[in-house]
Amino acid sequence: MKKVAIIIAGLIAFLLIALITVPYLFKDQILARIDREIASSVNAKVYYDYDNVSISLFRRFPDVSATIREFGISGNPPFENDTLMHINSLQVDVNLRSVLFGDYPELTGVHLLGGSMYISVLEDGRANYDIAVETEEEEVAEPSEFKLGIDLIEVKDLNLIYDDRQMGFFMALANFNIEGKGDFTLDVYDLLADARTDIVRVSFDGVNYLENKRFLADAHLNVDLDQMRFTFMDGNFTLNEFDFDLGGFLALSGDDVNMDLSFGGKDNSFRSILSLVPGIYTESFSQLTTSGNMTFEGFVRGTYNETTTPSFDMSLKVDEGYFQYPDLPRPVSNVNIVMHVANTTDDINNTRIEVPAFNMNFGENPISGKLLVENLRTYDMDAQLRGNLKLEEITSIFPMEGTVLRGAFSINATAQGRYDSATNTIPRIDASMSLIDGYIQNEEYPTAIENLDLQANVANTSGNMNDLIINISNFGFDLEGENIRGNLQVNDLNRLNWDGAVHGVVDLGKLMTIFPMENVIMEGRIRADIDTKGNYTDVEAERYERLETVGDIEIMDLYYTDLDLPQGIRIRNAAAEFTSKVINLTKFDARVGQSPITATGNLSNYIAYMFGDNQNLKGTLTVASTRFDINEWLSNDPAAAEDTTQLAIIELPRNIDFSMNVSANEVLYDNLVFSNARGNLNLRDGILSFRDVATSTMGGQVTFSGTYDAQDPALPKFDMTFDVSTVSIQEAFRSLNTVQVFAPVAQHLTGNFSTKFALNGNLGPNMMPVLSSLDGKGLVRVVQAAFQDSRLLQGITSITRLSETNSITLKDLALSTTIEDGRLKVSPFNIRLWDYATTIEGSTGFDGSINYLLNMQVPAGRFGAQLNQVIAGISGTEAAGTTVIPVALNVGGTYQNPNVSLAGGEKSIENLLAGALKSRIGAERGRAEDQIKQVQENAIEQFRAKEDSIRTELRQKAEVAKDSVRREADRAVEEAKRKAATEAKNILRRGFGGVVPAPAKPDTTVRGN
Repeated sequence: MKKVAIIIAGLIAFLLIALITVPYLFKDQILARIDREIASSVNAKVYYDYDNVSISLFRRFPDVSATIREFGISGNPPFENDTLMHINSLQVDVNLRSVLFGDYPELTGVHLLGGSMYISVLEDGRANYDIAVETEEEEVAEPSEFKLGIDLIEVKDLNLIYDDRQMGFFMALANFNIEGKGDFTLDVYDLLADARTDIVRVSFDGVNYLENKRFLADAHLNVDLDQMRFTFMDGNFTLNEFDFDLGGFLALSGDDVNMDLSFGGKDNSFRSILSLVPGIYTESFSQLTTSGNMTFEGFVRGTYNETTTPSFDMSLKVDEGYFQYPDLPRPVSNVNIVMHVANTTDDINNTRIEVPAFNMNFGENPISGKLLVENLRTYDMDAQLRGNLKLEEITSIFPMEGTVLRGAFSINATAQGRYDSATNTIPRIDASMSLIDGYIQNEEYPTAIENLDLQANVANTSGNMNDLIINISNFGFDLEGENIRGNLQVNDLNRLNWDGAVHGVVDLGKLMTIFPMENVIMEGRIRADIDTKGNYTDVEAERYERLETVGDIEIMDLYYTDLDLPQGIRIRNAAAEFTSKVINLTKFDARVGQSPITATGNLSNYIAYMFGDNQNLKGTLTVASTRFDINEWLSNDPAAAEDTTQLAIIELPRNIDFSMNVSANEVLYDNLVFSNARGNLNLRDGILSFRDVATSTMGGQVTFSGTYDAQDPALPKFDMTFDVSTVSIQEAFRSLNTVQVFAPVAQHLTGNFSTKFALNGNLGPNMMPVLSSLDGKGLVRVVQAAFQDSRLLQGITSITRLSETNSITLKDLALSTTIEDGRLKVSPFNIRLWDYATTIEGSTGFDGSINYLLNMQVPAGRFGAQLNQVIAGISGTEAAGTTVIPVALNVGGTYQNPNVSLAGGEKSIENLLAGALKSRIGAERGRAEDQIKQVQENAIEQFRAKEDSIRTELRQKAEVAKDSVRREADRAVEEAKRKAATEAKNILRRGFGGVVPAPAKPDTTVRGN
């Protein structure tokens, strides 16, 4: 017996050791299989590390479990900056026998624990989840070697964002958890699913449908993959505390979604429906005292596609609802609501909405009403809303700590009839609203808004648009001894007659303290005395003389900043006088960012601009500044003033027509300083035109005219002409990237230059010229300059053996240049290199390449002592040293690393000299000159053939570069559209403590693409 026990114990020990060691013995084999599957099926960067992989037989015995920590997938262009998913821990269960002995591994379970997923679909349909390896159409894609035997899928604490801009659908979920059980290997199986999540936001086509809700589901579904039919067998669903069930089926057939679903509330209490009301379902909701009954039920039946919608019927009834916050004396009671929404057709416009009655009491203040809308086409309606409310009771009903309210608010409104713009028909309306002796005070700012009054009436007894009257007979309030009062009457919706006025002073800083706005700072005082009367018919006919608008407005010590305007604007003092035709700006003393500005002028067509479509605001302004820093306005990043890599495109408004005389003592742009800048600017149709703008910069004078066209914000254009006089060559090289690229020789030139140059092209996302797009031409003059310490000169003296210094003085140079497709071409010009007559021509490309030909006339005796011996040996005397030798040099490579060689196929300067001297001995003078000319022409012919080839190659590079800039610009534009997703990620971080999708991590292994 003892031996048997020992044998059993030994077998158990052996099995335990085997269970522990087998995963490690076969770890490489398992990981190799995973690697192979990823490489064959995923076209994206998949990152994980062997050190973060563990394998165990104990977790899911007899299956082997592989756990991968910090695993993820980052996208392909244009999603290379997105992480499709980042998973904290992913456990995959695989049948061990199938791995070790079978041909196909069998996947039995998936467990995802923590992480984030960001799914994005662009407007053109490209999706970041489209990462499957593509196969040739004619080839049949080989199926993956994995088999599915999954019986459990588990996801915990996943944050999910789905951003589909093609459909206009957006969804953000936090802390998503689901556990699904079933035989997923079958085509038809039952799925038991238990899910819970926090709904951050769900919106469609710009309408927000759900926000900040908690959702739970415990469902039993029958899944038929052959028919793509999903049947709800049983289930319990909860939204906040609202429980409902869902039965029926949903089937996918091509582009159609067929459905027959019924639903209804399970907890028939008022508390459950109350939990869906925004602002009420908070941390204190569990302490609310509630009572009352609720019933909710409905169905959706039919087909959904692009042309039809299912029929539906939904009804809600609340009886004697009641709730009261703890520690507050008054409840909301007598809540009774009956609502029925139905559509028996497949046209959504036939939807009927009926609320035959609703009422509730805010403390002792009753509110009641009804609503009937027959359809969503002509909106035949019968609506009523009545109520009286003492504002002081609001603070005794809802938690509003530190806030004091007083005043009497009342509303009495009815509307009956239909809306039909074709027949100028609207419902008959009789509505009045008033607020008397309003008072608002909070502990943040103890001074109160007092005497807050509002009297408004809307009336139409005939149902004709022309008979509508909107009358705000009185509006105003007092704040610390200052008051503002106004009134407005509007009638006849066709003519849109108005008669209104506003008089008084308002302190914006005090209002912001009482009614704070997130991420906004605003302070200052505005005084207004304006009376206006007119109609929109006269506006359309441009009969502005009939519009009686007079008055003035003054702004004092105004400051404003928000997230989109971090630089801030401060208006010390501004005053304007209003007439019906024009606003005269008599004073404007401000600081925009760090730049002081003063202005005077006038604005016209402002009424048409405010009320009309496609109307331009016109103006004539005189603007002056002592120092204007453009850099801080070229980016949303305040650091942009110090970091020019943050410059960004400025898109100009198209509905502004301004003519401006501008002067500035100093203007900063990029790393340039412009002094005494003066000129005329015109803004029209989103194009900014410059005329005779003159300034001092880089040690000289610059005058320019031209346009900046950002109508296509993805790739704006400029077209400028420059008149430059005695500008420092060194300053130009340091300040202008175009000079650095196209005239790198300026790095070693000291002196001044002048030019008249025309240049046009595109600007990149960093507001800098796209070099590959540049075209231009002009004449560059250099009166005198020194050229020294250049590798180019060293290369020339090295190849020619000339005993010259590494310095040249240049005088009276006139260079005719053109730029085409990003390559600067210099027409042939004559110069003396050292003391040798030289003709130079060639080009410099935007890619830094250079290609120049130098034809030099060098007396034979100037080639140095060693070469003079060669000359004497050929001619028999050193007198031949006065013979002029044509030396043609090709200069290639880049300016920093020039490649200087003899043209015409000559191998060495010795061979060149020997050939040239032998051809001249005994020859007549004229014949010798013809030979020199022939040598030069041959070199030029070979050079220009090469130049054509280089230009063709660079043109192709230019097109590639332009496409790259366009893609980058499109990416920047697309990035600007991601604010909703970014905001949702921030909400996940702040509101639910979730993990924001991690940035794309480097691929630390060799797997994936």
